[in-house]
Amino acid sequence: MKNLNIIWVIVMACVINITPIFGQTKVKKNKIIADSNIAKAEFIEKDALMKGIFEKAYGYVIFPNVGKGGFGIGGAAGNGTVYEHNKIVGMAKLTQVSIGFQAGAQAYREVIFFESKKDLDRFKESRFEFSAQASAVAATEGAAANVKYTDGVMVFTMLKGGLMYEAAVGGQKFKFNRL
Repeated sequence: MKNLNIIWVIVMACVINITPIFGQTKVKKNKIIADSNIAKAEFIEKDALMKGIFEKAYGYVIFPNVGKGGFGIGGAAGNGTVYEHNKIVGMAKLTQVSIGFQAGAQAYREVIFFESKKDLDRFKESRFEFSAQASAVAATEGAAANVKYTDGVMVFTMLKGGLMYEAAVGGQKFKFNRL
């Protein structure tokens, strides 16, 4: 149990200390963009059908490195790149707070696809958030075959590492910053 508490403290320190995207140096932004390109390639490698989703989506945001941890109360954070018609238009920040039965830490990737200009504009106005009822599809081979937009968005995640037990309620919030 003591080791779990130490891991929890380390993970939460990392999650809390993720540099906000606003005011970042060009080097940090370029790193996030490069990581987003790698994440996109890995999503497509995991499920080749996702290539068509990337090409047809009005826009999307890729969060290549999201850190998540919790023990009773949890949190997650990550920075990402926003695309409109496959061109970079800005940077984004994801934050999440949750409460309930949860223990552990994990790192994952997340991509949110937007079906229309209206849906992407809502995100760009920082009026976009996911409630506890929102669901994401794990990126696995063939997973994209039957996924459809719900309320103008479609979400995929890919586990990078870690282990998390969770039966918690929370939501994700997003901030957008135009380049």
